[in-house]
Amino acid sequence: MARTVLAAMIAVILGVGGPPVRAEAAETWTGPLSTRGRYIVDANGERFKLRSGNWHGASGTWNGSGDTAVDANHHAGENANRIPLGLDRAPLTTIVDSFREIGLNSVRLPFSSEMVRDTVPVTDAADAANPQLRGMTPLQVYDRVVAALTDGGLAVILNNHTTTTRWCCGVDGNERWNTSQTAQVWEDTWVTMARRYAGDSRVVGADLYNEVRRTVLDDPNWGWGNDHDWFTASQRAADRILREANPNLLIIVEGINWTGIPVDGFAHERPTLKPVRTLSHTLVTSGKLVYSAHFYDYTGPNHSGASGVGETTDPRYRDLSPAELTEVLYRDAFFVSAETGQHFTAPVWISEFGVDGNAAAGSLQRTWFANFVAELIRHDADFAYWPVVGWSEQRAANGWALLFWDRAGTRTIAQDWRSEIWSRLLTATGFTGHVQSTPTWSMLSPDNGDFVASSRLRNQGDWDSGARKAACPDGQRLAGMGHTGNRGLCYGPAGAFTGTQVVTGEQNVTTDWASGYTKLQCPAGSAVIGYAVRGAAMSSVICGALGLPNSSGRTVWFDRGDNRPSGNPGGDFASGNYKGQCAADEFVAGVAYTGRIFSSKTPDALYCLRA
Repeated sequence: MARTVLAAMIAVILGVGGPPVRAEAAETWTGPLSTRGRYIVDANGERFKLRSGNWHGASGTWNGSGDTAVDANHHAGENANRIPLGLDRAPLTTIVDSFREIGLNSVRLPFSSEMVRDTVPVTDAADAANPQLRGMTPLQVYDRVVAALTDGGLAVILNNHTTTTRWCCGVDGNERWNTSQTAQVWEDTWVTMARRYAGDSRVVGADLYNEVRRTVLDDPNWGWGNDHDWFTASQRAADRILREANPNLLIIVEGINWTGIPVDGFAHERPTLKPVRTLSHTLVTSGKLVYSAHFYDYTGPNHSGASGVGETTDPRYRDLSPAELTEVLYRDAFFVSAETGQHFTAPVWISEFGVDGNAAAGSLQRTWFANFVAELIRHDADFAYWPVVGWSEQRAANGWALLFWDRAGTRTIAQDWRSEIWSRLLTATGFTGHVQSTPTWSMLSPDNGDFVASSRLRNQGDWDSGARKAACPDGQRLAGMGHTGNRGLCYGPAGAFTGTQVVTGEQNVTTDWASGYTKLQCPAGSAVIGYAVRGAAMSSVICGALGLPNSSGRTVWFDRGDNRPSGNPGGDFASGNYKGQCAADEFVAGVAYTGRIFSSKTPDALYCLRA
């Protein structure tokens, strides 16, 4: 809808211009969604900015002790009964219509892994306002909710919020994707859910896991290769979803929420997306990766958000000045979308933020919310408010929601101090319209095992048995390599290869472009699309026939320092190690190494030919 119409509508709905009115029809868009650089786009290439809300409940509201049937034993006294909150109070279609009325175009819909396997029907009281849902299991209710949201024109992002159906997020058995279940069960659950809604193009995303954090004894990590490695686990689950269940889904990977012991004098922090700068995901389906992060006033870059036990003297986000907040948010999240043309460049979705509507005038909470929304506007960021739905009778104690329903089904909207700020966010000027396709840079990181991002090569099988293999996504070719550490950089578009050749020797070498070194060179018309290593040593390259022209080449040495194009396009793909990289209008036709004494057969030079 026109921005001026939306602005007027939101102003009226949120109580800054008169009584509420019914919203216009949902905006027109066509699924599925994908990404182009830092933007999410629809099937027509039009920017689709996620203006989302979190509709919680199906992931659990029980606090973990006491009778689950007693409301007081649930978060804020609001018992969702294992299904999205509010279905006992208002018809499903009414709730969906209300989401559109307050300006949402999408919903993050949490679920627990336990919910997917829960065969106990919900009680009649749990869905009292929706008799058509009676006798259903929580998953069957979730199905109907998904359908109602997408029928109403809203995009749905599935969110594996917890493992068990209880409130998140402390030391509660839900800290990691594999804390209360195996990684295999977690992956299999995701494949099941992705397949379940594959026929609905408005189910647009898989938000893999919520707020990965420390258990009592152990931290999660980003790239260590063990069973606490969130980077590797999310990469593997994402590829399974895209290859086995639904190649159309956006894959949303949240940064790490917490590491360390929250005690002054011990190391502790919220890493969020900082690790992405030096180790980013490359999925088997390009244009599907979105990164996400969460920010609340009571947490901080080194503050867990706890009060009392677990509270430290570190500043909370609400304690930061506007300039400090700008710096921290950029460092920890917004750099991912702000710095274009990097291996990590992707949309950033702030999939949780919110504030208590009961915050007092002049409070730090109110100031923080205004400052944070200003940052969302500054970065034209995708966002999801937490939560959308609340209970009217709990509003005095829990005023976070935007929409409240009482037991009689009467709805009220949060017409409080947040209204003007929310309206400002929804109506802010941002990029709209068609998003041009841009060249893509991708990282290869076979640090701890195979990293084959080409679906075609995976289907062809093992090209170098016993070696760790890395390959560019389909449509990209190798652009650079690290001297040590086995990292690679890919660039595209490069077209589809018509055949492949594995090269382990010098049979294709026509000129001595690296005298005294062993040269693995592709045949004419082909480019390197992958490589294999044994330990640190080169084992082979795999070449894709791309119909490239025969041209003169140049040797790029990087055994004694970086040798990259001006401006370092693609970013630091092998942090701490020397790197070599061909220009954007060239392709890698060969890799040279030496096995002489004190050498480790690591890449020393690239043979770059003009495309």
